[in-house]
Amino acid sequence: MSLADKLRLAHKEPTWRKRPEVLLCVQIPKPLHGVNPRTVLGAKWWKETREKAFISTEYHCLACGVAKYAARGYQWLEGHEVYRVDYLKGTSTYLETVALCHFCHNFIHCGRMQAMVDQGKMVLRKQLDILEHGSGVLGAAGLEPKIPYPGPFAPWAKWRLVVGRKKYKPKYKSLEDLERYYLDEDNLS
Repeated sequence: MSLADKLRLAHKEPTWRKRPEVLLCVQIPKPLHGVNPRTVLGAKWWKETREKAFISTEYHCLACGVAKYAARGYQWLEGHEVYRVDYLKGTSTYLETVALCHFCHNFIHCGRMQAMVDQGKMVLRKQLDILEHGSGVLGAAGLEPKIPYPGPFAPWAKWRLVVGRKKYKPKYKSLEDLERYYLDEDNLS
C-alpha cells in the first residue's frame, strides 16, 4: 500500500461508530486462562474472524479510532474477544471479536502487561504510555474505569467458556496448577 493510500485511509470519514467502552471489558477469570475461542475453534476461524473485525472498522481501532497505519507502538490491529461474564454461575460467554490498536489492547490486558514489565519483556515507559493512552480514551468519552468484581465467584471446576451452544472446561485444574504453569521458566517466552 502506498503512503498516499495509507494517509487517505487514516483520514477517511468512518462509516462505523467508535466504542471506547470496549476498554472497560472485564478481565478473563483465572479459571479460564488458556481457554478462548481462538484456541477451541482453531486458527482458520481466528484468522477469518479477526479479518472481519478489521474490515468492520475499515482498519481502525474500535476504541480510540486510530487508523492501523497511524497507530502508536505498532502499525497493526489486534483482535480482542469480548465476553459477558457471570461470576456466580461461572460462565464467560463469547460475544464478539473487535479490532483494537496495540495500545488499546494492552490497556485492556493490564494484568498481562504488568507481568511483562515484571519479567523485563516490556519497559516501564511503554506501560505508562499505554495506561495514559487508555485513560485518555476513556476520559474523552466521559467514562470511568471499573473497579474489578470483588466476588463471590463460582468454584473453579464449575467455570465454563461458552461459545455458541458449546461449553468448554478450564485448562488448569486449580489456581495452583495455573500458577505452576506460569512459574515454569519454559513457559515465560
